[in-house]
Amino acid sequence: METKTNTRACEACAHWNKLEGDAGECRRHAPQTISFKVDDEIQFESMFPVTSADDWCGDFTKVG
Repeated sequence: METKTNTRACEACAHWNKLEGDAGECRRHAPQTISFKVDDEIQFESMFPVTSADDWCGDFTKVG
């Protein structure tokens, strides 16, 4: 079944930054801060959401 994901996939979006394999960062919005516990210490990191090349969302912007 063909869907709009073929034409509106992350890999065809102007906001997507390819990493390795079929993964990439969605840079549509500012990085998100995440927190996680390492031993007894809480640590924070800011990062862009990582998506697959064939993922899609409603914020798609065609390259070019």
